[in-house]
Amino acid sequence: MTSLIGDFVERVDFNSYEDFFNNFKLKYEDDFNFGFDVVDRYAEIDPDKIALIWTNDHDEHYTFTFKDMKEYSNRAANLFKSLGIKKGDCVMLTLKNRYEWWFCMVALHKIGAIAIPGTHMLKLHDIDFRLKEANVKMVVSIEEDSLLPDYEKAQEELGLDIPKLVIKTEREGWINFNEAIKKESPEFERPTGEEKTYAEEIFLIYFTSGTSGLPKMVSHKHTYALGHIPTAKYWHNVVEDGIHHSAADTGWGKAVWGNIYGQWISGTGIFIYDYDRFNGIKLLEKVIENKVNTFCAPPTVYRFLIKENIAGYDFSNMTYVTTAGEPLPPEVSNRFYDISGLRIKEGFGQTETVLSIGTFIWLDAKVGSIGKPSPLFDLQLLDENHEKVEIGDEGELCFKLEDGPNPGLFKDYVNDEVKYKQQIHDGYYHCGDTAWKDEDGYIHFVGRNDDIIKSSGYRIGPYEVESAVLSHEAVANCAITAYPDEVRGQIVKATIVLQQGFEPSEALTKDIQNHVKNVTAPYKYPRMVEYTDELPETISGKTRRVEIRENDAKKLN
Repeated sequence: MTSLIGDFVERVDFNSYEDFFNNFKLKYEDDFNFGFDVVDRYAEIDPDKIALIWTNDHDEHYTFTFKDMKEYSNRAANLFKSLGIKKGDCVMLTLKNRYEWWFCMVALHKIGAIAIPGTHMLKLHDIDFRLKEANVKMVVSIEEDSLLPDYEKAQEELGLDIPKLVIKTEREGWINFNEAIKKESPEFERPTGEEKTYAEEIFLIYFTSGTSGLPKMVSHKHTYALGHIPTAKYWHNVVEDGIHHSAADTGWGKAVWGNIYGQWISGTGIFIYDYDRFNGIKLLEKVIENKVNTFCAPPTVYRFLIKENIAGYDFSNMTYVTTAGEPLPPEVSNRFYDISGLRIKEGFGQTETVLSIGTFIWLDAKVGSIGKPSPLFDLQLLDENHEKVEIGDEGELCFKLEDGPNPGLFKDYVNDEVKYKQQIHDGYYHCGDTAWKDEDGYIHFVGRNDDIIKSSGYRIGPYEVESAVLSHEAVANCAITAYPDEVRGQIVKATIVLQQGFEPSEALTKDIQNHVKNVTAPYKYPRMVEYTDELPETISGKTRRVEIRENDAKKLN
């Protein structure tokens, strides 16, 4: 048993949520560095401890120990240094779920360079924007669709002369990463002097997915890695020398929530399936085959699974399942429980935070609730006048800013002081989300402030209505938005993607509307229904309700 969690928390074990909330405290040195103090430390005290199990659709299987992680990250760090990368430089990674992502991340942390993970689905304008805004000094990428040509075009358009590395591919103008690191030393000394890294310095930037407006650069400090200890240990419920899997592309912030920091600190290994195309059944089969103990996925994955015939699958190795990203429809939770015997525990956070609210291990899952606050955050629900709301009343999710830095909260929006002041003011970080608290202290998510529908004096959150619509057998996906109305101010509109075998019709619309009236409060039913082949999404898979609203406004004008 070699978990390092005790090196970074004053207490590890708690007997209740209240004990956890009141007494959980982090501890760390002012030069904390995940690469040296976690990865290399494991390599020293337990070199054969499993860090990463990786597979893909091409019969490739690799298991990496912490000794391997130390050596490969050191080789990568030496390569990056030889290419001119130094402390504070931004390096963009579009590596999907290739195992090299973990080598690169740890290497950049060791150097003190700033990692900028991005999804492989980026297009030319996305790449152009990111390279320019972040002043990127190097790119490491896979070959996927037009990704490499788009990088080349963007570099040409911006007049950049930066090194470009590609995974397992020979291409003019690109360095083959895998061949190059073979020539580098597996030793890398911890930087000193001006190159020394410090806990409160930036080591990671994520571009927000841009549900409205241009993406923002959200920066995190080295201590952000420690902020994910509650995520892994007390929400995912990872176990010593177990295996955890979070279904997340490395281009999404969810990947660092679930597939590196808190999990490794807590002593569990990670399983990664680098699929060519997502298939929920194949994912489940890989998870079972590799004896995954704890599993986390967005609600869309669970929704896919319950629509498949998975009743005969062996869930005996899986002990705990969690979800975040959007509220979990009750019928999905109940159906998955019936099949697997596992109750899905919800959580909440943002690109700007670690897990800030969760159904922690001492808490029972409550339908419609995302759980209770993490001890890293002083959560308050505030009204428009910045006053605390009563139990049962809706308010904005806000986190009170304590004295000193919070490892769970971002450092800033890079180059955007206006946006920063919009979110952080009057002593609080404002999430921009509406929720309410019940008498048991559980938080219930209502929706983004901009997505709340105000109809005839009612405030209607989109997620509850979406859950009701999705529970209809004909519906595959759905987005609920406000639509302007002269009488009611706004009405509820449902934009629906149908399951195969169903066709749009007035009769079906009426049936869906009646179904919603029976499932939730009748005044919430969608008075307008539009059918579509697909919903507008961000590159990270979130529904762009703002785009639906904008398109409706154009039609009205």
